[in-house]
Amino acid sequence: MNKPASSDGTVGKALETLDMVAELGRPVRFTELLAMSPHPKATLYRLLQTLTNQGMLAYDEARQTYSPGLRLVRLAHFAWRQSSLAPIARPHLDALAAAVGETVHLAQMDRGQVLYVDKRNAVDPIEMFSQAGKVGPGYCTGVGKAIMAHLEGEARQNAINQQAFFRHTNTTLTTTEALEAELDEIRSEGVAFDREEHEPGIICIAAPILTEGGRVLGALSVTTSTSRQSLEQLSDLRPKVQSTAIKIAETAEVWQFPT
Repeated sequence: MNKPASSDGTVGKALETLDMVAELGRPVRFTELLAMSPHPKATLYRLLQTLTNQGMLAYDEARQTYSPGLRLVRLAHFAWRQSSLAPIARPHLDALAAAVGETVHLAQMDRGQVLYVDKRNAVDPIEMFSQAGKVGPGYCTGVGKAIMAHLEGEARQNAINQQAFFRHTNTTLTTTEALEAELDEIRSEGVAFDREEHEPGIICIAAPILTEGGRVLGALSVTTSTSRQSLEQLSDLRPKVQSTAIKIAETAEVWQFPT
């Protein structure tokens, strides 16, 4: 189904078009984009031409496909270095991963969804959805709930309103009321858990990364499989997870990480 047209003029339309190409994760033909786009054929063609001319998209004449351009890749790299927690958090994630031997995730929130900005695989890796650069749901992931629990007022409500509440497993939270109740508990307890809410057999403990003033920058988690550990065993990692989150926040404060 086509997305509604942007109300932000030509720039908004161009960014929506970039999003469509990027989200598909592969080179895409004009006809595919046209089927997804809210814009008329001529408008979409002009947007693609402009984005290609500016290096934001690349066009393969032989295959007649569009893909992200090198200029977009370069901008993404600059954004990752300046606006992502990943470079700041790297040594702390390395230390935590070495200490626990399980998968470690670092995430930030974008429009109510979780953006995984870095990951350390377990000593014995397990198959799971999350990868650096991937976007996941906020309401059924430990990192997503840890972040939302520490958002304030309107920001928290906006994030909740952006959740799809699709039932991924039998333990997925599927209502606003259930999510709000858990967020209150997480804010009180200081950590969040994924109780196989997004993927069967995958559990995690997560902690928010908070500035001294209480602003939430992101979250980190230790993730494993129910075949290896229980939620009770993960709970024992609370001190390590929380202390790592504090170290990342302190480093971010020194580097004046952007709001």
